[in-house]
Amino acid sequence: VAYCNNTTGGPIALNGPVAGAIYTWTNTNTAIGLAASGTGNIPAFTATNAGTTPITGTITVTVSYSNGGVTCPGVQTASFIITVNPTPTVNQPVNQVVCSGNATTAVTLTSIVPGTTFNWTNNTPAIGLPGSGTGNIPSFVAVNNGVSPVTATITITPVYTNGGISCSGTPRTFTIVVNPTPTPGALSNLAVCSGQNTPSVSFAGVLGAVYTWTNTTPSIGSVSYTHL
Repeated sequence: VAYCNNTTGGPIALNGPVAGAIYTWTNTNTAIGLAASGTGNIPAFTATNAGTTPITGTITVTVSYSNGGVTCPGVQTASFIITVNPTPTVNQPVNQVVCSGNATTAVTLTSIVPGTTFNWTNNTPAIGLPGSGTGNIPSFVAVNNGVSPVTATITITPVYTNGGISCSGTPRTFTIVVNPTPTPGALSNLAVCSGQNTPSVSFAGVLGAVYTWTNTTPSIGSVSYTHL
């Protein structure tokens, strides 16, 4: 039987064909969280494994029968193994900020527990990354067709599977921020008489964008402008 670290193991009932039989048991590895020995059914216990690989304890059960002041030992013992899996972990990815149309940095996921797999979810698939996946997160071309930054939160859950059970570790999150592509608003040509002031030109577009401009004919005089 297998358990995840820090979960409840047992109880395990011991029984046989002889009614009233007495069962005693021993455990070769108390590090799994179970006492070294006991009588009767194996009680519930907190399975423990502070390491990075599975640990096991071998449980050996003996049986006897008492009646009329005489105790009769069983003719054989039974044994089984309790396995406690480690808690998987995942490294903390670095947050990313990219421009729309640019490629993100691929994210390599690792764990101190060998054999760990990784499940991840993305709460904003519109940035170009699927809503969920397994394993490393590949590089992709980021997408933001809006006028303000878009933040996606990616949640990674480490999973370790052994002995027929899957054990999950503490999820970690990181963000990918995709900035919009700045564009100026609609602009119109201007015509003014010499000596007159030109109107201000507002480059309304992506909020927070910084605009630079050039003038091919500086001899026309000073040009006033504003930017948003």
